Amino acid sequence: MSAFCIKTEIPQEICDIDDELKAIYHSNDSICIWVFQNREDRNRFMNETAGMLKDEREKHFETFYS
Repeated sequence: MSAFCIKTEIPQEICDIDDELKAIYHSNDSICIWVFQNREDRNRFMNETAGMLKDEREKHFETFYS
C-alpha cells in the first residue's frame, strides 16, 4: 500500500464540502474536483466514468450532472 501527499493550499470552500460529494481526478498536470448534490450521483459518476480520461469525464459531467 502507498500514500502520496502533495503539499498545496486548498481553498476553504473546497475543504468545507462533504468528501462523499466530491469526485477527484488527477493527471500529470492537473487535479479536478467534481461536486455532486448527493452521494448517489457521485458514486454513479465514478462508476460511469471508470477508465475515462479527464476530457471524457469533464464532458460526461457537463452532459449528465450540470
